[in-house]
Amino acid sequence: MGEDVEQANFTREDRAKYRHKIRRSLDVFAAMLRESRFDFERPLTGMEIELNLVDENCDPAMRNAEVLGAIADPDFQTELGQFNIEINVPPRRLAGDENADLERTLRASLNNAEKHSSTVGAHTVMIGILPTLRREHMTDAALSANPRYKLLNEQIFAARGEDLDIRIDGVDRLAVTTDTIAPESACTSTQFHLQVSPAQFAAYWNAAQVIAGVQVALGANSPLLFGRELWRETRIPLFEQATDTRSEEIRAQGVRPRVWFGERWITSVFDLFEENVRYFPALLPICDDADPAELLERGEIPQLSELRLHNGTVYRWNRPIYDVVRGRPHLRVENRVLPAGPTVVDTMANAAFYYGLIRTLAEAERPLWTQMSFSAAEENFHACARHGIDATVFWPGMGYIQVTELVLRRLLPMAHLGLERWGVSQGERERLLGIVEQRCLTHRNGAAWQVQTLHALEADGMDRQAALHEMLRRYLPLMHENKPVHEWPYPS
Repeated sequence: MGEDVEQANFTREDRAKYRHKIRRSLDVFAAMLRESRFDFERPLTGMEIELNLVDENCDPAMRNAEVLGAIADPDFQTELGQFNIEINVPPRRLAGDENADLERTLRASLNNAEKHSSTVGAHTVMIGILPTLRREHMTDAALSANPRYKLLNEQIFAARGEDLDIRIDGVDRLAVTTDTIAPESACTSTQFHLQVSPAQFAAYWNAAQVIAGVQVALGANSPLLFGRELWRETRIPLFEQATDTRSEEIRAQGVRPRVWFGERWITSVFDLFEENVRYFPALLPICDDADPAELLERGEIPQLSELRLHNGTVYRWNRPIYDVVRGRPHLRVENRVLPAGPTVVDTMANAAFYYGLIRTLAEAERPLWTQMSFSAAEENFHACARHGIDATVFWPGMGYIQVTELVLRRLLPMAHLGLERWGVSQGERERLLGIVEQRCLTHRNGAAWQVQTLHALEADGMDRQAALHEMLRRYLPLMHENKPVHEWPYPS
């Protein structure tokens, strides 16, 4: 959904033309997987981080257009909510001490963004869900000015035919009804990209699905929404519900949701794009004039813009990406399960754990996904979103086990091995994975810190809203200090 769209009204003819074009594009994609040379010899990684904007009182600052104008950096872009922006980190290799260089570059970019944001009365926050966000903030007026968001909002509600109910049962209970997708903007995430070959794609995607729950447990940072304490990673149920195009009756018929963990292990990247076309009607049936089959026959590389735009409206937690850069096609796994924050160094530790572990699992002689059901991976995912670092998961050969014990005993050594294979230096491996280890030993991640700090402030006599604001005021300087969250102090 990062592309601009102009068309605002769609006819039946538009939809019929789009269906024909996207199916033709799918055939061309299949031919390319058989015949074309994809770029993967020097695999690159990439990262996107979504940020919240707050004012001096730590309330949402609906000023992203002003902030982006002040930052004036093409790496920063608009996001769904007016209190959101996103930074896109340029792709790079993992080898050597690249992670340390990336951390320095990212911190410099975010510090520069904060400096310029403050000139227009806003401050940037790396956090999964802004704790001071209130229900009254979530109206049409909260959507960014870019017309693609207004159009997406209209198409989702046209498909539903009714208002949206959001129901989350956690420590507290939330039940709200909305006539806009604005609640989706409450979810700010970190996305990891990994370039892979067509032959490797299925193994890497399956591996990413296997570890998605563990990632969420370790990195949870979204325990609060609209003043309620819900799941440790409330982004997961919120995002699943806030973009749901299905009415209650359609859900009962078993129609698949657009925010989707999936339903099976795959054997090819083609499986995922074929599912997109087979199961999901177009939200934005926009066609260009290019004929992908003719382009391929002439020896050119088609952009497959319809296939890519449609893929951008199916919100898989691990999404396949097809792209063309400098005339060469490539494939990426986009990992979308983690929240933003709490710090840059925590984000880098999450990345190291993911990239190292996924490589070891993808290259294993006996793949882990042949030893567990897909439904078990999905159950792990939601259990970890609900309980965070205190979750229990199912793991082949170990049965049900606390996620921290699983990481310490089994997964950290595998992550070290994978990073070594990527060529990451020993010092960087030990530094970043040491942060993950300490989180497990202390049972302290972003969500744990937020909740315990909130409870301590309330125990001192603050009401919930005052405590939420004070907690966020304490969060901000710790975020800027870039100390890993397991070292953050609790109120005495």
